[in-house]
Amino acid sequence: MLKRRTPWQQLEAFFLEAGKIASFAFATFNQFFKRPFEHKELLRQSYYIGYKSIPLISVTGFIIGLVLTLQSRPVLLDFGAESLLPSMVSISIFREIGPVITALICAGRISSGIGAEIGAMKVTEQIDAMEVSGTNPMKFVVATRVMATTLMVPLLVFIADALAMTGTYFALILKGNLSVPLFIDLAFSPVEFIDLIPATIKSFFFGYIVGLIGCYKGYQTHFGTESVGMAANSAVVSASFAIFIIDLIAVQITDLFYSIM
Repeated sequence: MLKRRTPWQQLEAFFLEAGKIASFAFATFNQFFKRPFEHKELLRQSYYIGYKSIPLISVTGFIIGLVLTLQSRPVLLDFGAESLLPSMVSISIFREIGPVITALICAGRISSGIGAEIGAMKVTEQIDAMEVSGTNPMKFVVATRVMATTLMVPLLVFIADALAMTGTYFALILKGNLSVPLFIDLAFSPVEFIDLIPATIKSFFFGYIVGLIGCYKGYQTHFGTESVGMAANSAVVSASFAIFIIDLIAVQITDLFYSIM
């Protein structure tokens, strides 16, 4: 029978895990600047992580814009502010909804896949074979995947934002006539360049944490094939939690910046 841990023990375990992840993140970050650079593996991982995720991200982004517009329209219509709908949706998507939803999808698809893949490599001793053959697994396996997610997630966010605005336009023309130039003017006139900078910066952090958590959970697999599934599941939960924490910090920093400006 498993012994139930006290709250203090759970808190201690949480901080120990956070410390291990921070140490793993530092070791991974150092590999970005050490030779040799694994360009081919980085391109291969970028293809699988970025290109293969485009269909899911595109469909999700389109549906988000469509649903958000259809749900918001009746409320604004009651106040006679229907003309503000495109700008409200665009600001919501660019600042918050697009980056966070895309990162959560990547946590579910990419982080779990990385955790399961590296976990299987760890269980079948492929990682040990790399070390014996002189290949640095932290560079070839971990650093390339973390770098690929760091670069690809912001690009996926841009794609999701574009498709979300397409879904917004589609929802608006279902309810009435609206020309494309007028929609672009209404949707993008209130959006400033400063609105895109915080969202883009935190997208890089989202991508880094998605790849990092997946690699960390896979690298900690030690107890046979059953633990591979546990690593994939744990990667999704931990990455999603980390995304919310990063987003909370980013919102506070952005709000402080806007108050200063």
